[in-house]
Amino acid sequence: MKIPYLIVLSVSFTFATVGTPKLSPEASVAMQKELEDVARVGSVMVDGDVCQKIVTEQAKGFLFVTVPRDRFLAGDNYDVDDAAFNTVKKTLIRLSHLASFPADVNLWMPIERHPGKIQLVIRNRNEMSQFWNWGELYGDMDPQMETVLKTGQRVTVTNKPGWISVLAPVYNSLGDVVGLIETVSQIKVDAHENVK
Repeated sequence: MKIPYLIVLSVSFTFATVGTPKLSPEASVAMQKELEDVARVGSVMVDGDVCQKIVTEQAKGFLFVTVPRDRFLAGDNYDVDDAAFNTVKKTLIRLSHLASFPADVNLWMPIERHPGKIQLVIRNRNEMSQFWNWGELYGDMDPQMETVLKTGQRVTVTNKPGWISVLAPVYNSLGDVVGLIETVSQIKVDAHENVK
């Protein structure tokens, strides 16, 4: 356990002094392994029954409504169940602290009656995500997300240069996959890049 930590620590020092976004293959593997471990634990710890209660019926009803005179209607009427939201958000934040480097654990949920659409229900403090575009309420489901939701298998994604995401299933009490978590970090973290 000390060796991967030392590798990540030495890479972090290199970034601070040199500023290069390249990781050695060993450090990249160590970083990915840590994110996979966090995702595995998160898949067990995040309660899918609570996740399904987060977005209110009112917010779901407005999500796809477009009114020419009010283009912000859906966003202005986005609402969550506070207790469910806070419970899951706290769990996601605690999970992110399992990594020895800055990381986020985000919650994604498929949207009922809208196949192929997915929503970032909770994003974390660094607002890191390989899939979310700032300001979007929902988006098209990536093939990797669909794989996790259909198979329950964890998937590692490195499509975006300098990013590593591990997607893991979220289960409800019936054992159904009802969402997924994205455990994510950047090779070189810019504290202002993701926060708008």
